[in-house]
Amino acid sequence: MRIKDLSILVGIIGIVLMMVIPIPIALLDVLLIVNISAALMILLIAMNTQEPLEFSIFPAVLLITTLFRLGLNVSSTRIILSEAEGGRVIETFGQFVAGGEIAIGFIVFLILIVVQFIVITKGSERVAEVAARFTLDAMPGKQMSIDADLNAGLINETQARERRTKIEREADFYGAMDGASKFVKGDAIASIIMLFINLLGGFVIGMTIHGMAFGEALGTYSILTIGDGLVSQIPALLISTAAGLIVTRASSEGNLAYDLTSQVTRFPKLLYIVAGTLAMLGIFTPIGPLATLPFAGLLVFAGWKMSNTLAQKQLEVDQLEEEQQIEEVRSPESVISLLQVDPIEFEFGYGLIPLADTQQGGDLLDRIIMIRRQCALELGLVVPVIRIRDNIQLKPNEYVIKIKGNTISKGDLLLNHYLAMSPGFDDESIIGIETKEPAFGLTALWIDEATKERAELSGYTVVDPPSVVATHLTEVIKKHAHELIGRQETKALIENVKENYPALVDELIPSILSIGDVQKVLVKLLREKISIRDMVTIFETLADHGNYTKDPDILTEYVRQALSRQITHQFSTSGDPLRVITVGPTIEKKIAESVQQSDQGSYLALDPASTQQIYQKLNEQITRLIQSGQQPIVLASPTIRMYLRQIVERTMQDIPVLSYSELEPSVEVQSVGVVNI
Repeated sequence: MRIKDLSILVGIIGIVLMMVIPIPIALLDVLLIVNISAALMILLIAMNTQEPLEFSIFPAVLLITTLFRLGLNVSSTRIILSEAEGGRVIETFGQFVAGGEIAIGFIVFLILIVVQFIVITKGSERVAEVAARFTLDAMPGKQMSIDADLNAGLINETQARERRTKIEREADFYGAMDGASKFVKGDAIASIIMLFINLLGGFVIGMTIHGMAFGEALGTYSILTIGDGLVSQIPALLISTAAGLIVTRASSEGNLAYDLTSQVTRFPKLLYIVAGTLAMLGIFTPIGPLATLPFAGLLVFAGWKMSNTLAQKQLEVDQLEEEQQIEEVRSPESVISLLQVDPIEFEFGYGLIPLADTQQGGDLLDRIIMIRRQCALELGLVVPVIRIRDNIQLKPNEYVIKIKGNTISKGDLLLNHYLAMSPGFDDESIIGIETKEPAFGLTALWIDEATKERAELSGYTVVDPPSVVATHLTEVIKKHAHELIGRQETKALIENVKENYPALVDELIPSILSIGDVQKVLVKLLREKISIRDMVTIFETLADHGNYTKDPDILTEYVRQALSRQITHQFSTSGDPLRVITVGPTIEKKIAESVQQSDQGSYLALDPASTQQIYQKLNEQITRLIQSGQQPIVLASPTIRMYLRQIVERTMQDIPVLSYSELEPSVEVQSVGVVNI
């Protein structure tokens, strides 16, 4: 244990023992001076803090100083009653305040107790209680504000974590202050009780034990009681004032003195009004001008001086802002900043502002946070920050989703309505505004609140506008996920894997593959909606086959085969047979014969007529399955899968193309159609 830790423990134990063991009068004088010095130091620290958390230990200090002061009260009471004296400090305070008149000293002491108990202690207790309650009530709003700033890109993860920690510390601090203020109140009550004990007990003990006359006992014990009370109440008053300053201080850029001088002197014209009032008070009342006019003149001079100072500061600020604007226009950074393109943007008309305004009940920011979490779990992709802004060029109820500055999708919302999607048959009693569901293009109706319940009973799927936007945004992100991962994003994913698998990453990058090579493989996986969350398996496969080929298409096929369990569960989750459209031998042979090799890798050199013929045959089978309500899946051999995918994705991008090697042996495959030419 360190010396300073041991000294604190010994000091606390000493305070407790002081209540039981008598101490010498000389030591009592020293401890009383220490008590006054500590109280003054605490008050000065409270005045010079810029925000309450800078003195977060104050609740504990308040408890220790209160305990110390009570220990001194017990010790001084024991000495006063047993020896009819209290030491130089107590006697000096008592005689100085009383001034030879015991009644005057006693009244002054009672006034000091009233000020301490009724004004300072009571006010500090109330402010601490209110501050604790409001701080706890404001925590959810502050947390949402931090999440909104993080989502908007105004702060990073580290800054958000620091802000959340600060909010938690503020709640703990004000809660502790609410409890600690009760100690101050109890100390004030104990001081009043000890006053009467010293006074009445002193009379009795002085006359019965020490053999004093009534007048001598009254004078001696009154002086000692007043002195003892002052010695304890003055530090208590200082610490209570410090507690009031701590809980009433708002966060600012300076201490109490700076705030007073900068804020009180901000309105110099008010000093002229005060000066005029004082002058009139001296002229028209018996107070007389000699008492008020000098002070009024001083206020006029101070107001004039402050006006000149403020005008000079404002002129300097204006000149500095003008120079900064000129410099920004001249600097190349003013143009370079315009070149920044946000990965994802969500713009909406002014009629949809309530969606994003938390004060109007909008929860769009919270939904976007959940969308990013969902994409991270389903795709293994860290979605970039989504910029949210209103656009007056859009229609009031219109919104657009942009990827890298280009409009990808758009939609319309009616905030006071619900989107009802038909279950397959229409109910004529359900009346609404015809529209299209923006995410999947389904026919739907905008219905009002009164029709909502009837539509749900009729089997309609009814969703609110925020859910419509969230679904649309999620589908757009999933569809264009491959456009959101570049080399920088790939490097971040690599660094994340490296934290737990450094040997794997060091072997793969850069000796076998570059970051760009890995990025190309990840892009190809995401283009076909294959999750890249299992980065360890992906890197293991790339490390195994990267020495033999650098072709991203071939490496992607190896990775897909390594992810066979994941792919199987992605397309076959219910345990039912996997219904697929198989590719016949004629097409497989045609495609295999059309594959050409080059220095950059292999490519498909199929003539347009054959390509169109294959596409038509595939389209017939796919259309038949869609009309029967089934999810079409094309199954081909591993050697031609990626080339067949190139044919399909030109017009049917959402149709999955799998190979036999990507399916687990345990899954049952049922062919519902064969494509041949």
